Amino acid sequence: MTESNPARTVQRRNRVALLVVLGMFFGGMLVAGALRFSGFRPAGMINKGEMLQPYGDLRGYSPTLADGRAYAWRDAPGTWRIVAMPRDCDGARREACTRLLGDLDKVWRLMGRNADRVHVLWAGAAPVEVATLREVHLVRADARLRSVLARSDKDAAGTDPVWLVDPNGFVVLRYAGGSDPGDLRSDLARLLRVN
Repeated sequence: MTESNPARTVQRRNRVALLVVLGMFFGGMLVAGALRFSGFRPAGMINKGEMLQPYGDLRGYSPTLADGRAYAWRDAPGTWRIVAMPRDCDGARREACTRLLGDLDKVWRLMGRNADRVHVLWAGAAPVEVATLREVHLVRADARLRSVLARSDKDAAGTDPVWLVDPNGFVVLRYAGGSDPGDLRSDLARLLRVN
């Protein structure tokens, strides 16, 4: 009779341990599911730019560089593009354009070893400082580019938003004119790590 008591005690202890392990496993899954479906997202997973819904589609688009050559859209797989289409850079808003160009240059430089996977497309007239920046590709602001980008442009007439285009040609994020370039840099760094 005394031999069966230790066996029952061990059996009961093993059952309790199994139930605790199963409770922790399924409880963790239940908490994770509740957080997921409640809309909770960790701070590192939240975009700082405005996610466009639906995405702008530039897949079939082939921009023309300012010198008349075609921009090699398909020749650079895995390349993200920052598109700026500022208004009136050769007029009264010259300083704002120069500041935007400097901000985009900082973002590009802060990408470090991934900087070669980022192109800055500047559509329209550009400040003279653009000639010294190798990452900036001057493109013509044609009707197709304007129509896709203007569809998501909600800014007032005095500000210049910036768009982020994924390697496939979808316009995925928009940054309002005057927004912090650090927001663009952090989103782009995360996307480059994932992609």
